[in-house]
Amino acid sequence: MSLLATLGAGVVFGLALAAPPGPMNAVIAEEAVLRGRLAGVRAGLGAATADAIFFVLAYVGVVAVVESLPLLRALMVAVGGVLMLYFAVGAARGARASFRPMSGDAMSGDEPSIAAGKGFRKALALALTNPYQVLFWLTVGVGLLRPGELDVLAPLPVVGDDLAGTLVVATGSPALIGGLFLGVLVWIVGFPTGLVAAERRIETFAPAVAVGSAAVLAGFGAFFLYDAATTLATLG
Repeated sequence: MSLLATLGAGVVFGLALAAPPGPMNAVIAEEAVLRGRLAGVRAGLGAATADAIFFVLAYVGVVAVVESLPLLRALMVAVGGVLMLYFAVGAARGARASFRPMSGDAMSGDEPSIAAGKGFRKALALALTNPYQVLFWLTVGVGLLRPGELDVLAPLPVVGDDLAGTLVVATGSPALIGGLFLGVLVWIVGFPTGLVAAERRIETFAPAVAVGSAAVLAGFGAFFLYDAATTLATLG
């Protein structure tokens, strides 16, 4: 397997980790449309920093400990749920503040302003308490770290048998891990850039994204708290 192909496979894995809708992308979207592209990128770097931390913990075997201790996992999920609900309130307030007059309009002295973002810390805190990221590094992430081979296309439904052996990458390779983080970086730069470009063309885009972000964070927060309560009930 060529170095370039292994690197490309890593990029695909990184995009698969970073791109799905969820609380991380909700924070990135909120920061980007309310505070600018760089704020969105900073939020993305917060989530990526958590992935780097999980990478190190998975490498030394600590991530597996979280999954083996249900009480610890439940407490972590509960903290994540509370944080998501808290940040959902902030996103909703940001959406309200984004309905501000255009530059030619009169501005009242007490017009609400969009506070400077703390997206890096928000995304980092959410990511570190996100059981889905722990689960990724416990399963797929650990598999990528172990020396061996991975037939990327073989698991695909219907066509997997025909494509088996077409794209086999060497796991445990620095190129694969480097490609993964490169894929994450591509997403956290490209996603907020695309949002800001769209916001400049559609006046109501920013408040709509902020409202959507608040809804996503609130939904995941409620689900995480339910998950934690259910786990704690079974342990009791």
